[in-house]
Amino acid sequence: MSKPRDKIWTAMPVPAIIVDRENRFSEINPAAEHFINRSIRALAGAYIWEKLHVEAMLEEAFDRARDNHAEIVINDIAVSTPPKPAIQCNLHIAPLNESDGTMLLLISPRDIAERLGRAQSSKSAAKSAIGMAEMLAHEIKNPLAGITGAAQLLSMGLKDEDLELTDLIVAESRRIVKLLEQVEQFGNLRPPQCKAVNLHDLLDRARKSATVGFAAKMMIIEEYDPSLPPTWADGDQLLQVFLNLLKNASEACLRSGVGGVIRIRTFYDLSLRRRRQDGSGQPVPLQIEIVDDGPGLPPEIASEIFEPFVSGRENGTGLGLALVSKIVSDHEGLIGVESVPGRTVFRISLPVAPKAED
Repeated sequence: MSKPRDKIWTAMPVPAIIVDRENRFSEINPAAEHFINRSIRALAGAYIWEKLHVEAMLEEAFDRARDNHAEIVINDIAVSTPPKPAIQCNLHIAPLNESDGTMLLLISPRDIAERLGRAQSSKSAAKSAIGMAEMLAHEIKNPLAGITGAAQLLSMGLKDEDLELTDLIVAESRRIVKLLEQVEQFGNLRPPQCKAVNLHDLLDRARKSATVGFAAKMMIIEEYDPSLPPTWADGDQLLQVFLNLLKNASEACLRSGVGGVIRIRTFYDLSLRRRRQDGSGQPVPLQIEIVDDGPGLPPEIASEIFEPFVSGRENGTGLGLALVSKIVSDHEGLIGVESVPGRTVFRISLPVAPKAED
């Protein structure tokens, strides 16, 4: 594979790194040289994790991407290049060449918009939109109820060929109300009231609820590690996370017109850590994966799927996964996704409950 020295590679505003099969630096763009504060000559032959300190295990992520020939997106992760302090970033890992095992790593610092001179990052704009909608939600919902009622009354005296217009008014008004309710829920999420909870109990409740509702046509397979210890969490909020992910998986599979298979998998991985604000590492060894065999995420939104108002569904609000990400973050956990057609995996990593509470 020839080295990408064209104008696009040089002009990319985000750090981009190519590693070989052994996960050694092969090529970096100017933005990456600035980010790491080293040139490619100084980095040649070095393993990538020797120069980049990341909460998640890069080696495992590269291996999974190679084995599955899939892109992996990890959002809101602390990345440091000693001696510089860690900053929050989004990581995008993708295979470049299956035959020689080369991989591409894109690092998007969360403040990239400010560093590029934009007035606001997309996330700040989304937060502002949420705040505005939250303030106006009650005022907007009241007249919408009146519009819906008036349209329903009008429909009683209309001919069949004119009912389509009033039906449209009712349907769109209800859709706006649903969006506003989700905005209110997102903005008013209370801090988690944590205690030691059994993940498998919560997953079983979520599965039972799903199978009698939105996942009635799905086959749900459980692959649990029975030795998994309790986590430290708000059970109601975590249950909401699992229900949202199961619902997304079901809807993705059902869009193809038939049912599908969802796998709920739990296991223990002591290698994963989340960096605290004080710089110390927080182990997050409890792993939950929700895997579906649907069509996969649209590539153009995969790296932003946890941002507010980003949705892969027609008429989707884009708040479900943003809420999921917020809850997991409030629980000092990590969430990531990898997706190719036929296999999408949402993976949550959570801490173990303190010994005194276990």
